[in-house]
Formats: sequence, C-alpha cells, structure tokens
Amino acid sequence: MNRTRWILLAAVLLAVVTFFVFDLGRFFDFQTLKAAQDEIREFRDARPLLASAAFFLVYVAVTALSLPGATIMTLAGGAVFGLGWGLLLISFASTIGATLAFLIVRFIAREPVQRRYGDKLRAINAGIEREGAFYLFALRLVPLFPFFLINIVMALTPIRAWTFYWVSQVGMLAGTVVYVNAGTQLGQLEGPEGILSPVLIGSFALLGVFPLVARHVLDRVRRRRVYRGWQRPRRYDRNLIVIGAGAAGLVTSYIAATVKAKVTLIERHRMGGDCLNYGCVPSKALIRTGRLLEDIRRSRDYGVESAQADFDFGQAMDRVQQVIARVAPHDSKERYEGLGVEVLEGAARLTTPWSVEITGPNGDRQTLTAPNIVLATGAEPFIPSIPGLEEAGFLTSDTVWGLRECPARLLVLGGGPIGCELAQTFQRLGSRVTQVERGARLLPREDPEFSSLLMERFREEGVDLRLGCEARRVEFVEGEKHLVVACGEVEERIAFDGILVCVGRAARLQGMGLEELGIRTGRAIEVNEFLQTTYPNIYACGDAAGPYQFTHVAAHMAWFASVNALFGVFRRFRVDYSVIPWATFTDPEIARVGLSEQEAREKGIACEVTTYGIDDLDRAIADSDARGMVKVLTPPGKDRILGVTIAGAHAGDLIAEFVLAMKAGLGLNRILGTIHIYPTMAEANKYVAGEWKKAHKPERVLRWLERFHAWRLG
Repeated sequence: MNRTRWILLAAVLLAVVTFFVFDLGRFFDFQTLKAAQDEIREFRDARPLLASAAFFLVYVAVTALSLPGATIMTLAGGAVFGLGWGLLLISFASTIGATLAFLIVRFIAREPVQRRYGDKLRAINAGIEREGAFYLFALRLVPLFPFFLINIVMALTPIRAWTFYWVSQVGMLAGTVVYVNAGTQLGQLEGPEGILSPVLIGSFALLGVFPLVARHVLDRVRRRRVYRGWQRPRRYDRNLIVIGAGAAGLVTSYIAATVKAKVTLIERHRMGGDCLNYGCVPSKALIRTGRLLEDIRRSRDYGVESAQADFDFGQAMDRVQQVIARVAPHDSKERYEGLGVEVLEGAARLTTPWSVEITGPNGDRQTLTAPNIVLATGAEPFIPSIPGLEEAGFLTSDTVWGLRECPARLLVLGGGPIGCELAQTFQRLGSRVTQVERGARLLPREDPEFSSLLMERFREEGVDLRLGCEARRVEFVEGEKHLVVACGEVEERIAFDGILVCVGRAARLQGMGLEELGIRTGRAIEVNEFLQTTYPNIYACGDAAGPYQFTHVAAHMAWFASVNALFGVFRRFRVDYSVIPWATFTDPEIARVGLSEQEAREKGIACEVTTYGIDDLDRAIADSDARGMVKVLTPPGKDRILGVTIAGAHAGDLIAEFVLAMKAGLGLNRILGTIHIYPTMAEANKYVAGEWKKAHKPERVLRWLERFHAWRLG
C-alpha cells in the first residue's frame, strides 16, 4: 500500500475513532431528535440556507464514513425541511456520501484485494462488468440490505463510479421517500423501527424482486424478437441434432445418447474430425519417428559408438496412416450407432432455428428438426493473403500428410505450437528447415525462458530460425521458389522446395446457413457463457466457438453444450475455463496450466515464482535428457497454485498432477507430502514444491531448534 493510501486510511480511522470516543452518536439518537426538533426548526427559520447546507454536509460526512446515524438524519430531514425540500437534500446527500465511501474504499482496498484474490473474483468481476448496474439497482430497492455494506462491496468490483452514482441515486429514491415522509410525522413515531411495517417490508421485497422478474420478461421478449419471422415446428424429429463429428460433436452426441435422448450426428467428411485425421494423432505419430531418428543420431550419449537408420520417408508417412486407421474405430460410425447415436453422412445446413437440411453424398436431401442444435464444425488452417503463395502450392497441417517425399528444403511459416512441432520433426526427418516467425521469439504465449530453451534446441538441431521477419510475397526465380521476407528494414529471399503454412486456425463458418439465419460470427461463432449463439436453442462448442483450440477443451465444452441443450429448461451451466492445460509436443515438450509469469504481470496479479531445473533430476540424467525446468506461480506467502509451466521430457504428462491440484484446490505442501516413485520424471513436481518450502522455512523456529539441539549436547 503506497503512502497516499496509508494517509487516507489513517484519516478515515481517525474520524471514526473520534466519533465513538467523543460519543458523537448521542446527537443521532431518536429521542434526542424528537426533543430538539423545535429548536432545530427555529434555527431553520432563522437561517434556512445555512441550516440546509450544514445538514447536507453532515449527512454526506456520515454516509461517506459509514457512520451510524443516516436513518435518524433522514427522519430529521423530513421533520425539519418537509417532504419536498427534505427529499431533495437527502436524495443527493445520501448518493454523494455513498459515492465518496465507494471511492474511498476503492482507492484504499480494491487493488490489493484484486491482486490477492483476483483469480477467485474473476467470475464475479465478469458478472459485474456485464450486469453490475442491474444488480446494484435491485439491491438499492430493498432497504433491508445495509447500504454502507453495498458501498464497500461494490467498491471492490470493476463497476464504474458514474454507474454507481446514478444507479444509487435512482435506486435509493423509493426508500428515501418512505423515511423522509415518516420524518414529517415525527411526533407520532415511537422509534425508527416502527417505520417499516411488515406490509411495507413485503412491498420493498417485491420491489427488489421486480428487476429480476423484469429481466425474465425482457429475456422472453428478446427471444420472441430473435425468433420473429420463424415458424416453430409443432413436433420435432429429434431431441438434439449435432453438426460435426470431431471431438466436440462426438462427446456431445455421446452424452445425449447416454441420457436416452434421440440424437442425430451429421458429418460431411471423416468421423473423428481434425484431431484424428489431420492433427493430434498423425502429428504425434510422425513426431515419434523423428524422435527415434534423433536418438539414433545421439547414440554416443547412450554409450553406443555408432548407429545408423535406413530411413524411408514414404514408409514413415504410411505408418502415420496406419496409426490413424488403428485409432479410427474409437470414433467410428459403427461405434456411435452402437451407443444409440444416429450418424448421417452429408453436408448440413441450417434452414430455420430448428431445422437442418442434410445433403448426402449422392445428392439426396432430407430435413430434420429438433428443439436444440449443437454446432461442432471445428476449424481449418488460416491462410494469409501472400502474393504468389497459391501458385507455389503450399502445404498446411491438413494436407501435409499426403506427402510421400520429404522436401529437401522446407520453409515453415509460423512459430506457434503447430509450426514448431512440424518444423522440428521435418528437420529430424531430413529436411533443411527454415522457420519464419514475425514475432521476436517462438511460442509467444509462453514465458521467454521457455521460448529460449526451445530456440536453443532448434538451432542445435539445425533449424534456421528467421525471427522478426514478415512474409511479403513468393517469387519464382529461374524455376526456383523464393519467399521474400522483411526482417526489419531489409528484405531477404529464402529458397524452398515446400512451404508449410502454420499461422493459426479459424473456425469453419461457411456453407452452413449461419449468415442466412443471422448468427453472429467473428473468427469463430459468437457464444455466451452457456455456449448459446444468437438463437438460444442453437449452441456451439469446440474449435468452432473457441477460445481454446484444443481437443480436450472441445470435449470439455461439449459437456456444457449437451447438458444445457437437453436440460436448460431446469438449469443451465456456465462453461468453466478456470483450469485449462495444454502442451506443445516439441523436444523438449512444453506444457502449461493456469497463469504464466508474463500474463500475471500484464494482469497486475502479484505472485511468487519458484523454479526447479530438470538438469538436476536423477531420472533425467540417467536418460541423458537432463534439460528443462518446472516453474510454479503462487500468491505471495501462500502455496496455492496460480499457474505452472514445465519444459522437459514428458512435460505433457507431468503437468497432470498440477492440473488436478489446481482443480481440487490443493497446494504445493500437499504435493510435497505426496510420495513420488524414484527415479521418475514426476519427482520434478515434488522437488519444485520443496524449493517453495525452502524459501518459506520458519527461520525463527529453526534458530530456536538449533539452540535446543545444542543444549541437548550438554
């Protein structure tokens, strides 16, 4: 806390202490007010402006400091100034005072509270940013809620000060009218507690519920407006229609069938989607071949003087297809039909919010209806508009699997996870790889030390890294292909035989009727926290909706989409992105869950950083793979895990322990107290917990223990 905050806090505390020490509360007693009302009125009649100003300033001070007495002053305002003038004074004084209290608390406490508990308050902050005015208005309508407490709580949230002011001004008006009017009848009151009769309390409660009812009515009106012009079917063919048989679509239809819903799954191309056919499965199969070749080249590290491989690129690519074929039955039409899912092959197109037209492979068309539809159409490689790229015959992560000859010179465009995995793999398979990335480093979402670790390894293996270079155009010079890149102010030409474009993936949005129905899209389909699109009965999940384009996240989102679609009339669930892990399967692997250090700094989240070098781990040394690190972020002085990044062999497996710990609310002390098998790579997780513990050892206790043991020596 800076000096100004301390001074303001001290001033507020001094004012509050003075109020109680000198018993100033006696002037805000109901009986005192009744006894002195005649004298106060005489003063008002003699000096009306001074009386009004003094009353106004005292009221502002009482509410700004959250002192007891606002209720008595409200009654006094009615008794002394009457309903009209008293209401005007008190309405503005109470709102200004509340806003000052709001600003004081915000200045003193919001930053420290958000810094310390920001991750826990994330959902509350998002809700306040979205509907803060609505919730504040509902609270202000009910005088049973202590207004000073509302001031304090709201100050800790992201609600704007101006919004707080005008909503408070309007929301407190009804309650203020009741109390000021009661003050005009002060002589008939026995105490302030008599103002709120059970009937009046019930009326205020109903008034507070009114915004909730109004929002429900408005939601229904919006729904009717969204569906205006569409005729809802009287009967439906299915309970749920799912478009797309990738990870998201398969899990959605599986859950629907499990709960005995009548569900149809539509896929226009291949069951299993991108992950099985173009992404996770084939890339990991080829990465394994590349790793084997690298181990052979490093044979001396394992005590083998010489080792060679008779490598055939075509056979390696054939193995990739064999792996796909072996995994395919897990995602096959036969399996899902056996689970109770109707699987149809064809192109699906929305014709109404409840109907889908399916064009089969032979051109036959049929239309099915359902009360809810889930879009799980996946994503495809994003192709930048680079002149000459189309003519050069580029490859993507979707089409590279058709190669049967390894390009002698492969240019990889992009330094994200996909580009890095394929660049290293093709270098190991025999290509001379040049990787072009317009940013200053590879894997820019990770902390710089992990990027540096990977870049060092790439350079050791011979990958030509061109960082800070932007692709301008492709040129053909004497029958040879060149990519012209701008590295700063200088243009360079890079010759290549094949170019692999890996600059990201974009949701598949075309040809499904989204535009015709008016479903909002950007680079992905826009959804709310329940995964609903523009039409509340149409959901989207997986890569089609983002924000994380991972197979495991697609499956995670599918649960929310399916349950909300089938049971949303009873209860809806907000999709939970709080603990999302991922891994880049390079060598070394880089895996992360939660915050990185650079993200924590950008968000202003205070944290401690604890690291453990895998080069010190016995198993890594025994495997001649002693490189990498574990990095853990925790709140200052606490063992709660905010985020973890691991670089090293099997990092994608090692991160699972931290994912579970974060999901279950377990800290580093629990990991340190868990037995890990020796010698394994998993011990790195325990050792980083030990590093945190060493940094927080109780020095004073240890000094006393040292004296104790010395005393026992005699």
